[in-house]
This record gives sequence, structure tokens and C-alpha cells, in this order.
Amino acid sequence: TDDNSKNVCRAGDVLAAQLEAAGIKTIHNTTVHDNPYTGAYDRSAATVESILAEYPSIQVVIDLHRDGIMLDDTTRVKPTTVIDGRKAAQIMIITGVVSTEQLPHPNWQENLRLALRLQQAVNEKYEGLIRPLSIGAARYNQHLSKGAMLIELGSEANTLDEAVYSAQLLGKTLAEVLATLKE
Repeated sequence: TDDNSKNVCRAGDVLAAQLEAAGIKTIHNTTVHDNPYTGAYDRSAATVESILAEYPSIQVVIDLHRDGIMLDDTTRVKPTTVIDGRKAAQIMIITGVVSTEQLPHPNWQENLRLALRLQQAVNEKYEGLIRPLSIGAARYNQHLSKGAMLIELGSEANTLDEAVYSAQLLGKTLAEVLATLKE
């Protein structure tokens, strides 16, 4: 839906609110970049570059998505787990780890370290909430920051409540991880 109160932007609101509550200044940009899908990463890169130019102190950039997982042409997969008696959308972090002359990605090691720290922290606090880290031979615009992550909050088959609950848990944990990096 294009209604941001009913799509992944709502989950982003919750994630941002958790970070703000922990004292982490947050910008939540809700620009739609994937309509049409072709060129979405170029458009989102322009948005991120503009924000980073205006706020050069930004250290973490999160590209929040809902995964599109299909078993076949008609069967969607809904990755869930139960945390404290509530159903939650499982989370996956995607990290690009390729750097070439044509597509330089000087930040991949820092991004991977942050992704692994977050994955471990979420797994320790909320067993079953986080799926295995997905490592790809791509950049996913993560070359733009040493703290860039692509995070999938469940899939398009998960309910909004499941995604929002996961964003709440993720936000609390990410705030804790970022606090340890400041020390």
C-alpha cells in the first residue's frame, strides 16, 4: 500500500522512535524509491547522499525493507517467531562484501562488523528473531557509509503488527549495540 501508516514505513517509524528514546538522533526518510523497481538503488543512493551531505555526522544508514520470499509463483513465505508470547516477523540483515575497481565498496568490512554485532545481539536477546546473515556480491548502497545496513523485516506476507513488533525489538537492540560502540 502507498499508505505509510500501513506499510514498512510504519515499522520504520517504530524503529526510529526506539532509537530516539535511547538518545540517538534519527532521520526517517520515507521516500519511495522502488516505483518503478528498475533504478531504485540509484534513486535511493541520491537520497542518502543528499542526507549525508546535509548531516555529515550521521554514522549509521539503514535501508529497511520487507522481503519478497516465494516458494513458487503463488505461495508467499511468512517468516515468523514468537517472542514473549507475541508473533514477530523474522529479521534478516543483508551485507554487500564485494569491492571492485568498477564498483568500489571501501566500507564493506566495517558494515559487515556492525551487521555481525547486531545479529549476535538480537540473537542473544530474542532467540529465533533473526535469520542468518545474507552476504552478497553487491553494494546495496552500503558503500555510502561505514555503518550501512540493509534490513529485511519479515516479508510482504507478514502482518503489519508482526513487522512493527520486530522493529520495536530491533530498535531497542540496535540502540544497545550503538551505545557499546561509543564506549
